Amino acid sequence: MQEGAGTAVIVNEVGEIGLDGAILAESAGGLRLAMLANGCVCCALGSDLADTVQRLLESQAEPPRRIVLETSGLSKPGPILRGLAGLARLRLRVSVVATFDCLRGAEVSDFEEAAAQWAGAQALVLTRCDLASQSRMEAARATARSLNPLAEIIDFADRGASVRAAFASRARGNFTPPETTLSSHPRIAVMLVRWMAKPAWDDLAAWLDNLSGLLGERLLRVKGVVAVSDMEQPLLVQSVGTMFSAPQPFGGPMEASFLVVIARDAATDEIARVTPELPVVISTHARNWSFAGRPGTSDRLATRMPRAT
Repeated sequence: MQEGAGTAVIVNEVGEIGLDGAILAESAGGLRLAMLANGCVCCALGSDLADTVQRLLESQAEPPRRIVLETSGLSKPGPILRGLAGLARLRLRVSVVATFDCLRGAEVSDFEEAAAQWAGAQALVLTRCDLASQSRMEAARATARSLNPLAEIIDFADRGASVRAAFASRARGNFTPPETTLSSHPRIAVMLVRWMAKPAWDDLAAWLDNLSGLLGERLLRVKGVVAVSDMEQPLLVQSVGTMFSAPQPFGGPMEASFLVVIARDAATDEIARVTPELPVVISTHARNWSFAGRPGTSDRLATRMPRAT
């Protein structure tokens, strides 16, 4: 198939029977498949994923233009990105795509793995749209946006259009959060952190590192733009889980310094205790703020946020 040209697929299997891989192989249409059958990618894969990606890129006369990792439903994206950190020198563009069931999405939102996948996604693809009523579709869109206002919501009725949109190159950081409560989920909090004054980079790096240490696996996503006192341009800061991308100078328009923090079982008063004490206001509401990224850019392979020294 034309859309799959230049694509390699890595299939992660939980258990000894490679059912997903067999199904994909049956309908692969010439796609290159690499099988991983050593357990859940989130806990047992180790360096195998990075080695597999390296082999796919080096063993072909014409390396694939795109590699799709199909994980199990038990995977969290943060540890997967950490497993790929050794490939940072290749400057791979990485995107997390998750699915949200229009009929049952809200029912499984208490599962930590589901919450981590939705919060860490750059794109949320609504599934089973053909079986959902208009009201269920609207409810699914609202729930998906409340769980991750940073993600692009893909909800085409045509399955092929959804697949093409999910794997298309997308701009980095284009979003306008709703002017309402960011999340009404009992366990997933979406918080807005706004800076009232410019922090020094070392203080910001220490704050982010301590935020990561405080929340651990409860930290699902961080993204925003912060103007720092010792740099000319503001910085684009983002993480999936506790895995931070290298901060990048941000050249787009911005109205204020802010971060969106998505976390599980966390509240604003807990975030307020992160040190060093910085001039921030933390809320669970978004009013009159927006974020516009530069077109044609993508997230690069994640690396650990450097500590302040």
